[in-house]
Parts: sequence; structure tokens; C-alpha cells
Amino acid sequence: MQDLEHRRPVKARGLPAISHTAFTLARLGVSANAVSAASVVLAALGGWALAQSGEAAGGARILWLVLALIGVNGRLLCNVLDGLIAVEQARGSPTGPIWNELPDRLADALLLVGAGYGAAVLAPQWGPALGWLAALLAVLTAYVRELGRSLSGQTDFAGPAAKPLRMGLLNIAIAGALIEPLAGFKGHALMLGLMVIAALTALTVANRTRRLAERLSQ
Repeated sequence: MQDLEHRRPVKARGLPAISHTAFTLARLGVSANAVSAASVVLAALGGWALAQSGEAAGGARILWLVLALIGVNGRLLCNVLDGLIAVEQARGSPTGPIWNELPDRLADALLLVGAGYGAAVLAPQWGPALGWLAALLAVLTAYVRELGRSLSGQTDFAGPAAKPLRMGLLNIAIAGALIEPLAGFKGHALMLGLMVIAALTALTVANRTRRLAERLSQ
């Protein structure tokens, strides 16, 4: 019940294909922790591909950006599957909460920092700095959420830029990076995407902190 109470509401859990995949993986003996670990591998792939895309051109750049999309969305799929395997398929473990949180923080950082280095082709100093800032703020959102859980017993997934939206915005930025050469741009889509992600994630940290302070005051 504790797991269910503090789970992020995700609509994809109800999709038959996702549920069937989780069931199949559980039947094959795959643990939730292994899927959580796989999410970090995919995020590392995505982050590395984003960083490489900055200096690449033509078909090579397209390949790197497609790999980045695979990394981002593969990471998100793993994030859904590990919870389903742990809870619905009862393949969790006592260390499950650790595997549920730490890989997520690493995955956020790998992808956002990678995007920053991908944007370095446009702004050699500001691109990486913006990626690191977005990564730091993403970790802070989780910190405030868990702080609120420990202090008030409630888990706050409020936005405006919780993880699903951050990754959605990153997907949009990568898609923009794929087509921006048609308009003579390079690096602009990733830079703009990171700016939006950083700004909205900062608002998320402030919003969750405010909501926690209100709950504690009551």
C-alpha cells in the first residue's frame, strides 16, 4: 500500500502493451532493479548521443539525434516498467526504493547535461552551463519531493515541470534539432529547450517548496 500511495500517476501504466511487456519480463525473471539499471544505460546512450550531435553534420547528426530520442524514450519506458514489475508483478526487492530513485536522478543528469554539450556548438560556454543547471534543478525537484514525504507523509508530484514534462520538452527539443538545419540553424533547438526546461523546473522547485511549507504550517 505504501508503494501505491507514493507512486507517480502515469497513464501509460494502463496501456495493454505496457502491461503485457511488464508481465513478460517478470515471467522471464527480470527484476525491477534490473530495469531501473537499464534506464541509466539508455540515458547514458541518449546523453552521449546528444553531446556528439553538436559537432556532427548531415546524416551523422541525424543518427546521433535519433539515438538520443531512443535513449530518452527508452529511459521513460523503463521508468514505467520497473514500477509495474515491482508492484503488479510482485518482483520488487527490499532495496527497490533505492533503485527507484537513484537511477532516475542519474538519468536526468546524463540527458540534460548531454543536451547542454550538444548546444555548445551554438554557445560554447552557456550550453554546457545550462545543461548542468537544468540537471541540478531536476535533482532538486526530487529532493524537495522526498523532503516533503519525510516531513509531511505526502508525496508531491506537482509541476509545472515534473519528470514527464521535462522529458517531453527534451523530446520536442531533439525533434526541433532534427529539422532546424532546414532553416539554417544548429544548436538553437537544444538551447531553447534547455532554457525552457530550466525555467519551468526552477518554478517546480519553488512550487513544491511553497506547498510543503503550507502543509507544515497547517
